Amino acid sequence: MTVPADPVPDALSVVVGPVECRLRSVLDEERARWSVIDPDLAVPIDVLSRFVLDGGKRLRPAFCHWAFVGSGGGAHDPQIIDTGAAFELLHAFALVHDDVMDGSLTRRNARTVHVTFGQRHAEQSWNGESRRFGEGIAILVGDLAEVLADRLMTGAPSEAFGVWNELKIELNIGQYLDVLGAARGNVDLATARRIVRYKSGKYTIERPLHLGAALAGQLDRLAAPLSAFGAPLGDAFQLRDDVLGVFGKSDRTGKPVGDDLREGKPTALLAIALERSAGAQRAVLDRVGTVELGPDDVADIAQVFVDTGALAEVETMIESLVADSIDALAAVDLDSDARAALRELAVYVGERRR
Repeated sequence: MTVPADPVPDALSVVVGPVECRLRSVLDEERARWSVIDPDLAVPIDVLSRFVLDGGKRLRPAFCHWAFVGSGGGAHDPQIIDTGAAFELLHAFALVHDDVMDGSLTRRNARTVHVTFGQRHAEQSWNGESRRFGEGIAILVGDLAEVLADRLMTGAPSEAFGVWNELKIELNIGQYLDVLGAARGNVDLATARRIVRYKSGKYTIERPLHLGAALAGQLDRLAAPLSAFGAPLGDAFQLRDDVLGVFGKSDRTGKPVGDDLREGKPTALLAIALERSAGAQRAVLDRVGTVELGPDDVADIAQVFVDTGALAEVETMIESLVADSIDALAAVDLDSDARAALRELAVYVGERRR
């Protein structure tokens, strides 16, 4: 049975077409250029193209677009379309590398890039270890996506390019904290919230908003009010991701439910449950970080999240953060259409199921 997709808000769908058209043209051009030199070079570009074009919500381009348009930019300006495409390529870079680090098998209801190339190696009986080959090629595919993203940003004003570089640094810092927290196996709520902010929150919403304002030459005027709107909403976005990682449906999220538990991700859900649990509940939580977790184990851990009130607490956090974000939006000096679009996106972020 196919689960129906979440309704896509108009504020998001208006951005999708131009961004995907630009992505397709960039990737088709690269494929044509390199496959002439060696037909084998078409393969990694084809895999990247499928990864980028066959999934993704396009949230980052949407937040950037509406900040740009709302502060005086043109909706069809080639620079904002290039920036939207750059965000999607940068996101591909982050996800492909993240899947290697986490050992994930699926993403967007398909095999991850490192698994795809690992299986190709095994099927061809090539020399060496299939796992290492797959992971090595995936790293290169991710690197290619980042380089293509940077190339799309080369024409941006210096202030906007500065925001672009800062968000990339923040993304790496957040990812390091995430990997470190999973390896240590202990997590407190303050650390979990810090990871939420830097791994995903700033990069998904706050910085795209800043970049849109910078492209329109309005960052000095709008940076603080856009942060007041974007920072809490970015936190809500990642907290919702954490909930979906345990309680979501895999045919919606594109990843097996429970992968975050197998990887020992230092989430707010886990931090709250650890603080409130004891005895048998703590013994169940001690299974977090075990690669061999089965469906029954995942269900047991999810039940502890429910019984300790961790799930309810995180849902309350999300609701409060979205409300704070919407309240702050009233003070952002954008045109009324852009504010309405950003409000629509804020509601979608809090309520999404994928």
